[in-house]
Amino acid sequence: MSHDSSDDTDRGERAERPPEARAVEPSAPAEFGLVQVWWGDGKGKTTAAMGMGFRAAGHGYRVHMLQFMKGGASSVEDVRGEYNAIGQFPGFSYENTGHYGWHGFLDGSDDDEHAAKAEAGLARTEELLRAAGKAALDEPLALDAPPEEGVHMLILDEILYAVDRELLAPETVVELVESKPDDLELVLTGSHERPEYVVEHADLVTNVRKEKHPIDAGQRARKGTEY
Repeated sequence: MSHDSSDDTDRGERAERPPEARAVEPSAPAEFGLVQVWWGDGKGKTTAAMGMGFRAAGHGYRVHMLQFMKGGASSVEDVRGEYNAIGQFPGFSYENTGHYGWHGFLDGSDDDEHAAKAEAGLARTEELLRAAGKAALDEPLALDAPPEEGVHMLILDEILYAVDRELLAPETVVELVESKPDDLELVLTGSHERPEYVVEHADLVTNVRKEKHPIDAGQRARKGTEY
């Protein structure tokens, strides 16, 4: 078999070039379609999911994050750093379906409203999955198009925590996973308890473990790290 020395030259030139930023142009992923689960009692599940979202969007893929549960709290400002960052980045969008406060924490918020918001988030997720099923996910998608026209990656942030709070049924999440389009990368986050009901349906499962957290010493959420 003949060997093309030009291949070695190209690889050598690429290795010598430092990584550099390039303009983001619409593109399509070649190997998306897995289900990821990020759970655990440690900080960083949402951060990791958004990091992947930015990485995918940096390649020109269309990404959308839908957040359950995170409707705000007295320790968190209305405008969060991640929303500002996503708003500046082409191809990455978000929406929040959470209710103010935390379900079952006696913080003055209405538990019935938490349930209603979770159900609304579920209905919205089903809508986005249907839209992705109709889109050509093996082709580039317009970076400024609404998520109703399809996305390559869908992040369902804190959906597993909504199950923990019994706002959503475990089998409902399994149905979402089973109904997703083959080429859609689906990322689920939340839960301090291992989500046994969905683990066998996932391709990647990561336990984000806590060794030490400043909140245990009374530290409130900090601007720029927690929101």
